[in-house]
Amino acid sequence: MPISSYTSEMITAPTRLPDGERIYAVGDVHGCLDLLEELHRLIVLDLAARPVSMPTIIHLGDYIDRGPDSAAVLERLLHPPASLMGVRMVNLRGNHEAMLLAALDGDDYDEEIWLGNGGTAALASWKALSSNWRSAIPAEHIELLRGLPHQHEQEGYLFVHAGIDPDLALGDQNQADLLWIRERFLHFDGELSHIVVHGHTPEADIPVVRKHRIGVDTGAVFGGPLSCVVLEKQLMHFIAVQA
Repeated sequence: MPISSYTSEMITAPTRLPDGERIYAVGDVHGCLDLLEELHRLIVLDLAARPVSMPTIIHLGDYIDRGPDSAAVLERLLHPPASLMGVRMVNLRGNHEAMLLAALDGDDYDEEIWLGNGGTAALASWKALSSNWRSAIPAEHIELLRGLPHQHEQEGYLFVHAGIDPDLALGDQNQADLLWIRERFLHFDGELSHIVVHGHTPEADIPVVRKHRIGVDTGAVFGGPLSCVVLEKQLMHFIAVQA
């Protein structure tokens, strides 16, 4: 499948990272393995062209469901390519991972909710039959999903899947909001303790930058690009790939 890509111009970031640090924060993958592999390739090229001592790749959740290759995306997270050896990788939990875990541990209702939100595509990637789908998911995939953290804080940035409740302090956040929140966070126009980098809600074909947040879900599984914000010192730019 032909893939196009772009890298935007450098612009001023909302806050500053210390010298030597660079963060690549990747939006919702949803089983789009080809886009993730190409984005990883471009990150490797960027690191080769502009080496840095402390690079970090942060995947913001929603690796599974809707797209064709959920199982392979999880394999990619478990076993990154050799070209990314030495790069710290942080994989956060998304609401789709939470729905699958609820279905694994819950009842028919939890299963119905997950399957109705793209889980059937994920099951197909595991070649799972509906009657015994729990046993068809590899144990290491389930272990990965159960170990995903809800947030990652680095300097003045907070990385979460969906956002935060702007009325609560960081230590008082409800984990459900970190995975699911939309309007109350997206429409907030005040100040926050951190610049929040998030996915979850595709708002446009290009990442959305506001004074308190950077949204990098650009709807890859719906035909949009898979986007990544690159943060370094007081600057940022975007890398995106699209089928």
